[in-house]
Amino acid sequence: MDANYSVGVGDEMVEDRFDQLKRGDSPEEACGVFGIRVEPMTRSVSHATYDGLYALQHRGQESAGMAVSDGTSITVVKNMGLVSNVFDDRTLLSLPGNLAIGHTRYSTTGSSTWGNAQPVFRAVGDSGIALGHNGNLTNTQTLSKELGFDSMELGSDSDLIAHFLATEIASNLGGKPGSVTESIKSHPEAVLSALEHVLPKLKGAFSLVIMDHDRLIGVRDPNGFRPLCLGRLEAGYVIASETPALDVVGATFIREVEPGEMVIVDELGVRSFRPFPPESIDPKLCIFEFVYFARPDARLLGQEVYSTRRRMGELLAKALPVDADLVMGVPDSGVPAAVGYSSASHIPYGQGLVKNRYIGRTFISPDPASRIDGVRRKLNVLRDNISGKRLVVVDDSIVRGTTTKAMVKLLKESGATEVHLRISSPPYRWSCFYGIDTPSRPDLLASFKNIDEIKAFLEVDSIAYLDLEDLKAAIGSPEDGFCDACLTGSYPIDVPEAMLNARRPKKIG
Repeated sequence: MDANYSVGVGDEMVEDRFDQLKRGDSPEEACGVFGIRVEPMTRSVSHATYDGLYALQHRGQESAGMAVSDGTSITVVKNMGLVSNVFDDRTLLSLPGNLAIGHTRYSTTGSSTWGNAQPVFRAVGDSGIALGHNGNLTNTQTLSKELGFDSMELGSDSDLIAHFLATEIASNLGGKPGSVTESIKSHPEAVLSALEHVLPKLKGAFSLVIMDHDRLIGVRDPNGFRPLCLGRLEAGYVIASETPALDVVGATFIREVEPGEMVIVDELGVRSFRPFPPESIDPKLCIFEFVYFARPDARLLGQEVYSTRRRMGELLAKALPVDADLVMGVPDSGVPAAVGYSSASHIPYGQGLVKNRYIGRTFISPDPASRIDGVRRKLNVLRDNISGKRLVVVDDSIVRGTTTKAMVKLLKESGATEVHLRISSPPYRWSCFYGIDTPSRPDLLASFKNIDEIKAFLEVDSIAYLDLEDLKAAIGSPEDGFCDACLTGSYPIDVPEAMLNARRPKKIG
């Protein structure tokens, strides 16, 4: 066999997450996907993929990986940890080729273990496919039964997609994945035919990058829950979750991959296919991409995310004013809205908190003392800036409220006379099943508490949220549909009872 599947294995193995109460106060990231295909010998695709994944690191920090093809074999390197921990220059130099995909993972189904790191590879005959997935399927049990698996036999829904595709490709070649004698290289139509058969069976959220030995493929689900965009290089093309990943490799943004679209990049250039039934196309981009997930310099629906977040703050100030001496943002995601709030309210903007950029993610321990310690490790107060002042503290969202409560306590201990919390999104009341890690409803602060009860729990002088209509007005794309299920409880795709039950009382996976 000239198909080569290798993996990078290190000492940084992690245990399955034993409970979701360790999470912080914002909804946790999805995943980041990246793909590149260039003319041979024009640039190092492994280095370009590294740069692209680095630009997408905010979307997932549990593991990172890439698959690289030299036209003959596919090599996969993946491991737990950040992009910079998994790859070094020696590793990248050992990955020659003109085609690659990459992935940064934040697990929403499947445990946080090396085995579930991506890209996922499946051998088919003398070749194979590799796949990176951003999203969450809602019909894994149905698909598993069709494949003859118990749903627990596959590590994640990404594994399931890859296995389904490999099985279908092998069937098109006249056998099973491990016994096929025909080659994908001689029958490239087998991959396209498999995609056209498998993709319409997938339900839920999925933005995919897929590769065989010679083709890069990007797919976005019919609702377009998670973003995906296409860029042009001088000698090739790039597909990525967000536009900053195009910028960092010198690619020019062409357009967003449309909901329900599949793009194939090969020696002929870029071709577009529509494998999903027309009646299934219903754009529902996650509204929290604008609120929190996407980088502020990303472009979505034709506009820069930073500008929309600033407008959220402006509308928040107009609808929910308060007398105060200083407006400050919770770093980093609350800062653009805080700037907007200051501008519209004419209350001076200033820094009140400094973030330790080297601590990484703050895990919230179950006891109050540990929560405060976690906030102190992550945030430090600029006492001279806030002492004796009435503060407007702007943040993007509150999920559990534990970190927010500890932050408010820290500000008041440091001399703030009043803390008025302003949130640039509506109350977060329902769990997400489309690729965002959120707790079960009983753990969501706003699920069963009114504004007065939330105020009392957080020990703030006032709290107010941006309403949904103003949030949509700030985004300014009324013709585009959004998924706001976490705010309204209106799920665009039916969620199976088993998944709902898995969030009562704990998260799936």
